Amino acid sequence: MTETRENRIKRLKMRSMRRGIKEMDIILSAFADQRLAAMAPADLDLYDALLNENDQDLYQWVTGQVPTPDPFGPLMGEIAQTFQK
Repeated sequence: MTETRENRIKRLKMRSMRRGIKEMDIILSAFADQRLAAMAPADLDLYDALLNENDQDLYQWVTGQVPTPDPFGPLMGEIAQTFQK
């Protein structure tokens, strides 16, 4: 059975706000609320893969402390921009 788009977005939003560190909860849930509904399926795939990464790494990437590895660079840039607005 395949997951509907609506259920997938709900699942990704839940994973975005239930992270290991509070800072990433705030950053990713803000991004998810603002952007997931408009994302293409391939972009949702990439975001889903990003959520499998370690929170400590994600935080360093989003704050620019460490360069973001491929293929997450552009997505992490969008996440950083969304949170700064």
